[in-house]
Amino acid sequence: MTAEHTQLRKAMGADDTSVRLQAAMAVGARADPVFLEPLVERCAVEPDFFVRDMLSWALTRLPPDITLPRLRKELGSGCGQARSQALHTLSKVDDRSTWGWITRDLLRDADDDVARAAWRVAVVLVPDGEARALADELVRQLGRGDREVRLSLSRALVDLGEESRPALAEATGHPDPAVAAHARATEALRQRPEAGFDAAVQEAKRTVVLGPERRAAEA
Repeated sequence: MTAEHTQLRKAMGADDTSVRLQAAMAVGARADPVFLEPLVERCAVEPDFFVRDMLSWALTRLPPDITLPRLRKELGSGCGQARSQALHTLSKVDDRSTWGWITRDLLRDADDDVARAAWRVAVVLVPDGEARALADELVRQLGRGDREVRLSLSRALVDLGEESRPALAEATGHPDPAVAAHARATEALRQRPEAGFDAAVQEAKRTVVLGPERRAAEA
């Protein structure tokens, strides 16, 4: 590693966010495989979203034959940020041969950021004929987490298009009101994306709450 390499590696860990961002850009511009390990290691600890995104971009500039195996290894890391950032980078690489790496464990990861990243990359990589099965898996997470988590899941299911409709239709009858409402909101968003997520959620909640009364009135 040359003096320039050493200087850039040091800058990637600087206290100043702008210095780290510039360093990640410089490393990406060079596309030198010597930076593979420093980039992967920094992804696991970098606190700033924009710097992390630049680190992922820098990784996509490296040859896939060295980058992809290293990212696959990172998917098994005990560090949640390492797993989520590896998934994010895989979505940028967009190599369909990595579909098998998006395991059920990742899609159900207890770390919300990891699960959200897994949902996003799964939708990007899913091969023909697998979208229905992916939708069936994703609906198991309905009702999970806060607004941002639920919105991420809804977007993933919406991006699957018509393939998600049967699974969502079944989930609208789930005994857990939170799951049923999330399923209804997601289906509404799939049909009318212009309506917005929050409006769809509120309407879905009203439908779930009023459901029994409506059925009684129709009996």
